Amino acid sequence: MGFEIKKVAVLGAGVMGQGIAAHLANAGIPSVLYDIVPSDAPDHDRSRLAREGIINATRLKPAAFYKKSDAALITAANYEDHADLLAGCDWIIEVVVENLAIKSKVFEWVGKNRKPGSIVSSNTSGIPLAAMADGMSDEMRQHFLVSHFFNPVRYMRLLELVAGAGTLPEIVDTIAEFGEKVLGKGIVFCKDTPNFVANRIGVHGIISVFHHMERLGLSIEVVDSIFGTPMGRPASAVFRTADMVGLDTLVHVIKNVYDGCPDDEQRDFFQPPAWLLRMLEEGALGSKTGKGFYQKIKKDGKSIILARNLATGEYAPKKKVRLDSIGKARGKNSPGESIKALISARDEGAALAWACTADTLIYSANRLHEVADDIVNIDRAMRWGFGYELGPFEAWDAIGVKESIARMEAEGRKVPTWVEEMLAAGRSSFYVSDESGNLTYWDPVEATGRPVPMSEKWFFIKDHKNKETTLASNASASIVDIGEQVMLLEFHSKFNSIDDEILDMYERAMDELDSGRWAGLVVGNQGGRAFCAGANLFAVGMAAMSMQWDVLETMVKRLQDILDRAKYSSKPVVTAPWGLTLGGGAEIAMQSSATQAAGELYMGLVEVGVGVIPAGGGCKEMLARYLGDIPEGTEYDPNPFVQAAYKNIALAKVATSAEEARAMAYLRPSDRLTIDPDALIHDARNVALGLSIAGYKPPRRRRFLLPGPGGKAAIELFLYQMQQGGWATEHDVVVGKKLAHVMTGGDIPSKTWMTEEQILELEREAFMSLCGMRKTQARIQHMLSKGKPLRN
Repeated sequence: MGFEIKKVAVLGAGVMGQGIAAHLANAGIPSVLYDIVPSDAPDHDRSRLAREGIINATRLKPAAFYKKSDAALITAANYEDHADLLAGCDWIIEVVVENLAIKSKVFEWVGKNRKPGSIVSSNTSGIPLAAMADGMSDEMRQHFLVSHFFNPVRYMRLLELVAGAGTLPEIVDTIAEFGEKVLGKGIVFCKDTPNFVANRIGVHGIISVFHHMERLGLSIEVVDSIFGTPMGRPASAVFRTADMVGLDTLVHVIKNVYDGCPDDEQRDFFQPPAWLLRMLEEGALGSKTGKGFYQKIKKDGKSIILARNLATGEYAPKKKVRLDSIGKARGKNSPGESIKALISARDEGAALAWACTADTLIYSANRLHEVADDIVNIDRAMRWGFGYELGPFEAWDAIGVKESIARMEAEGRKVPTWVEEMLAAGRSSFYVSDESGNLTYWDPVEATGRPVPMSEKWFFIKDHKNKETTLASNASASIVDIGEQVMLLEFHSKFNSIDDEILDMYERAMDELDSGRWAGLVVGNQGGRAFCAGANLFAVGMAAMSMQWDVLETMVKRLQDILDRAKYSSKPVVTAPWGLTLGGGAEIAMQSSATQAAGELYMGLVEVGVGVIPAGGGCKEMLARYLGDIPEGTEYDPNPFVQAAYKNIALAKVATSAEEARAMAYLRPSDRLTIDPDALIHDARNVALGLSIAGYKPPRRRRFLLPGPGGKAAIELFLYQMQQGGWATEHDVVVGKKLAHVMTGGDIPSKTWMTEEQILELEREAFMSLCGMRKTQARIQHMLSKGKPLRN
């Protein structure tokens, strides 16, 4: 990056500005958050709006910060008193209201106070860049572009960039590189057209749903049951998503296309339905007003979700939906197979899915070169901005281009000429791998395939995994050569949960590592929602309920031994956790030479929820994180440290980011994080390689000074208070006491030094004892059948 961005100004302390400033803080970048001086502000609090914006950012749900203390990286400011602070900022992001006159006034202020060479951008989604740049100096115009973040900023990967006629290419390159490598964003390059790419196509898709559901007479429950997982979309589908965005915002975006795109062949499509306008008049704007398409109410102490009848405006309890088409889609191995199964069925759900899919594919193809230069940017915009598993052209490939066009034309639809010409040229899909295995996309201008642009840090396992690179594989895991003399152990069981086959592959990978042919091992995977959601609970439950105690203890001991072997391997083992990393998954992640974690990490030792304790080394490792670095010979009371480690496990605390995981000791201070999820395996491989080159030596085994029965008694008092307060059930207390026995060292004299091996033995004993209890077995059965914990 030729121009280094060290500090950023965010102009506008509304929800979007708060989110941008918070995510800059997540990346360790300080910012100045500006807003106006309120008319009633006292002299000592003239930056109140910005200050309150920072406070509100710490309260946002879902959380805007990786950890709340990072709010200290944001400085509250106002335009009148702190204009001088702007000169210290390298990038200035305007996030004020969507009003050209107000934006122009803000840019006039920026022009007077910025330092020459600083980058200026707008977060607009609807105002033309050329109109905003009018009145800027030539130098400022050269450094001006649109940088459109999606809300919530931390979680939505898309960052749309629009360059003006005078924008210097190196300025666009700088923001693209910073956005990708520092903020972890997926960059999409757009044209200066209303709503850019994602909202232009995404909102057309929503309008298509509105139109066809009315035609078919379908309820919002039916629509959302189809346009969630079966269509490779987020579970919030259409109407829950609209509630979260806000119906007023949705109508604004719809009208923006109608007003700004007079030549759009579908312009008349962009008209809000009468029932949607009635909802605006009524004030039913979605989550922010308490009701929209859905409404949550309390009845008899329980939450009930109501769904709106769009014809009558009345709300009634949400109904379960059962359709053959959804049944056909369920259980397919990929989003593409699911969509294909859904649209090929014969019921009203399939009719809706097909009609909306055909609309979207044709509309997307007609937007090529108007909203973006290639299909790759369009597909990425929809995946990163709307959470689709497949962009429109990827989905078109999945359902079959030739077959779907035949169906479209039989219905009288007009397919864009360039798509027909691609088929005529002998290419049957938009994306094709060339002879070298590199993915190409169809360029209709040159009538040829072009390489899909990739970041040099992106690493996709599926693209590297073939017969030559796969060293070993079974149904649940694979060992893959990922280059640089580094192996990858990839899990691919359901939820990547730990079973015997994963342990087989882990052992085999360790054997390979010990052979001397490899520099290191990465444990990681991609796709789905979980790095590893824990042990195979079904196998544990079956062994416990059939009283196969030898089988169960062998299973637990084997997991302990393998993870201990990884932890103390003479060659580096680097874990790369992301997403759900729970129970046994956390134990795998923690017992390594180093961890390279994704920024979005949901990590915790949650075994107490099913009536057991961590027994794969989790208790031992938590003690190590809190006690292991205290030098022997130091006089200290171990109780506060043991109690802190205990509470993480006993309360099943789950970190909701990598930085929070570090604060809770699930990650070490030396562990690193990667914000860009597609770069995680690349970064983990580099850590393994770097440790090897540096002459890696495994850590020495640790001993822990533990308090014994006195420490256990203090914890049991805490459990008693929890039970008396109604926070813990009788069996919670039983499990808690077993855990306390392990964490305090068992039946030992006060302040006794314990080895790791002794703690592992206590883990096994407690785990086996709990598995034999009826209430633990009931918890396991309930989790397997209901998918949520039983409080018995």
